[in-house]
Amino acid sequence: MRKVLIIDDEEKLRTLLARIISLEGFEVLQADDCKGAWKKLDQSEVDVILCDVKLPDGNGVELSKKIKDKFPLLEIILLTAYGNIPDGVQAMKNGAFDYITKGDDNNKIIPLLYRAMEKVDLGKKVQQLEKQLSDKHSFDKIIGKSKPIQKAIELARKVAATDTTVLLTGETGTGKEVFAQAIHQESKRNRNNFVAINCAAFSKELLESEMFGHKAGAFTGANKDRKGLFEEANNGTIFLDEIGEMPLELQAKLLRVLETNEFIRVGESKPTKINVRIIAATHRDLQKEIELGHFREDLFYRIAVFQIELPPLRERVIDIEDLANYFLKSFLFKANKKVTSISKEYIEALKQHQWNGNIRELKNIIERSVILSDDELVIESLPLDLQILTTHARNDKTLSAFNLASAEKIHIQKVLNYTNGNKTKTADLLNIALTTLYRKIAEYGLE
Repeated sequence: MRKVLIIDDEEKLRTLLARIISLEGFEVLQADDCKGAWKKLDQSEVDVILCDVKLPDGNGVELSKKIKDKFPLLEIILLTAYGNIPDGVQAMKNGAFDYITKGDDNNKIIPLLYRAMEKVDLGKKVQQLEKQLSDKHSFDKIIGKSKPIQKAIELARKVAATDTTVLLTGETGTGKEVFAQAIHQESKRNRNNFVAINCAAFSKELLESEMFGHKAGAFTGANKDRKGLFEEANNGTIFLDEIGEMPLELQAKLLRVLETNEFIRVGESKPTKINVRIIAATHRDLQKEIELGHFREDLFYRIAVFQIELPPLRERVIDIEDLANYFLKSFLFKANKKVTSISKEYIEALKQHQWNGNIRELKNIIERSVILSDDELVIESLPLDLQILTTHARNDKTLSAFNLASAEKIHIQKVLNYTNGNKTKTADLLNIALTTLYRKIAEYGLE
């Protein structure tokens, strides 16, 4: 039941209001001064307060500010025996929902109370959604107990509280956007927008328009002014994914944003000021890209103020089982399945895989297996290459752990998986002749 607190030293009026409000189905609490009001607020979760302006031990206008500072979702309606414009203005500035005159406005109290309750309900829903969003994107939701991922989380937590530009590096599919969202969520900018853009997904012209916006008539099809993503992210965070793919001309414009906190829309000459935190990500080695002339060295040093390397999945094998179980739960409802477990053999097969696609590849494999399974994820629901690798591993269990042929067989299969069956590339990586590789494949029955 929603609660209303009446603060008034006039007992008869307080009792009358309490009776009227309780008939509307609200629980009513009463206090005759500021001290009593604070006691009630400490004991109960109040939704709306009806408060007299003049109290024995204080002023209702001042009290409303103190209450709103401590309980921001609570709404306050101030009551006064004499209408006073300056007091009314100050009351609204202090966060009061409304300011009405006793007697003259008694018929307004119940409708006003309902409107105040609607605002309280809306505030609680927003708070709940913000909490859900915060929980979803917090560092606590990043799965992994391995040392490499825990080290990355520790670094990200430290930089999150600052406004420092961050560069996330690592192979494709290692969760760079997940880290970027967590950094934003645990920063002081978390109440403002997090905006992400993949720099590899657009041509130079479209990417510039997406990032900085454009003026009507700037190019064919630009029928009206449009905000860019930097402007949408103002006072928040912008995530520039695959920044290594950004054309050199745009790199120069991005450098200007980093140096001056302003940009120019396409087709305009007047700069627009912004306050944005930049988190960038790439799977490329930007130092090599600089040597090749594909990336600006001055931009690199501006975005790489704080660099975090995200480990590939093959370096955090102990996390695979937890990740698999997480993805299993997330896909059950989507696939309308009742799969309750994952077999040990299935997990062992996952642990033997190379994971060139990292977490993204694991997620796709689990989704496929959920679709194909009824009550448990088993080896037969895995892609064929993982099944073959597992079969070889089973056969090799009869051999000594020190058997050289067994180790060689497993290693060749892993490299074949890594190259997607490209035998020329496999032979190069193994540093053996192509004819030798074909002989080994036939000898070990790898085809």
